[in-house]
Amino acid sequence: MFGDVKFVCMGGTPSRMEQFARLAKQELDVKLPTGSDLCDLSHYAGRYSMYKVGPVLSVSHGMGAPSLSILLHEVFKLLHYAHCRDVVVFRIGTSGGIGVPPGSVVVSTGAVNGLLREALEMPILGKLVSRPAKMDKALAEEIVAEARRSLPELNLVTGKTMCADDFYEGQGRLDGAFCGYTEQEKLQFLEKLHSIGVVNIEMEATLFAAMCHHANIKERCPIMEARDPEVLCTPPIALPKQSSPLTLYILVKFHPPFRVRISTSLHPMQKHCTVYIGQGQ
Repeated sequence: MFGDVKFVCMGGTPSRMEQFARLAKQELDVKLPTGSDLCDLSHYAGRYSMYKVGPVLSVSHGMGAPSLSILLHEVFKLLHYAHCRDVVVFRIGTSGGIGVPPGSVVVSTGAVNGLLREALEMPILGKLVSRPAKMDKALAEEIVAEARRSLPELNLVTGKTMCADDFYEGQGRLDGAFCGYTEQEKLQFLEKLHSIGVVNIEMEATLFAAMCHHANIKERCPIMEARDPEVLCTPPIALPKQSSPLTLYILVKFHPPFRVRISTSLHPMQKHCTVYIGQGQ
């Protein structure tokens, strides 16, 4: 059933990944058996959603690194037992932008943790284990160069991504239940991030990069849609329109049999989106 999988697309919410699966089916012209429709293959487990569209697997992972870790472990095992080869893994989502226009699509060239180290640090059996969180910078630059020609309507940005372990204090927000720093201290930290090439903040980058690297999945890089971290109220959207054409473009790039007619309408208040990509054996 899964032996033909070539792409795994991950995102936070079940509804987003169902929408992406339906978009992929439409734009990639994937034919399902007569009388059938897409269905959530993991519905009975209730932990995440999973849709299969031809060689594309669209899966939700929840919020933050811990839930993404669970999904990656289980998806990696699924791909292994299904004898899949040369699978491209990527993620779409949202992030907070640093010094980039709202609605930009960020293609990440690296990932740092809350201590600004390019590593995933986690305790295992009472010991702190550090694993490198490496992205494929060359792939990121190649994707941006080609996408700028094919998708000129997108504002594409490259840079590092900071992965926080928390949504509020870990990202310097001022509107959480607790806040032990001043607005000036927050702005100084954001300036420091900007000075080392960080262009956005989210909660999954180092985990994704480190696990893909540890699993020997090559050609890793993220793509994210960024919003201004100072904007507290942004109209909610179901799926960032900016991410969709670039994500489908990636499918075409890595799987030439796909032929896509990509069209999109951008909304100035849409959030930024995140995509992490990895290809391996």
